[in-house]
Amino acid sequence: MEKHITSQHTDLKWERLRLQYLRKCRRTLYTELLATDKLNEHLGEINEQADSMFSQLVKQLAEQQGITEALKAENQLLWVQQMNNVQNVASEIVLNELIYC
Repeated sequence: MEKHITSQHTDLKWERLRLQYLRKCRRTLYTELLATDKLNEHLGEINEQADSMFSQLVKQLAEQQGITEALKAENQLLWVQQMNNVQNVASEIVLNELIYC
């Protein structure tokens, strides 16, 4: 008899990933959060932290690599490639530091 989180929490990327991780790899913590009715709160906090961390990392990494609006105007394809790379790096950092810990 397992409770399910509300649908409002399942459409958020970081929450979904954290929930999958808890169910698969941190079963004890998942059960504890579920039993104390704190799972939704935990997932919401993780999602907020992950969104904030991701945004900050993208901004910092783009600045460090010199990805600017001028580059976007000059060479859109290069800008998109570099921003995709920055977003992938930022996503990996968030996953390793917040979601899968």
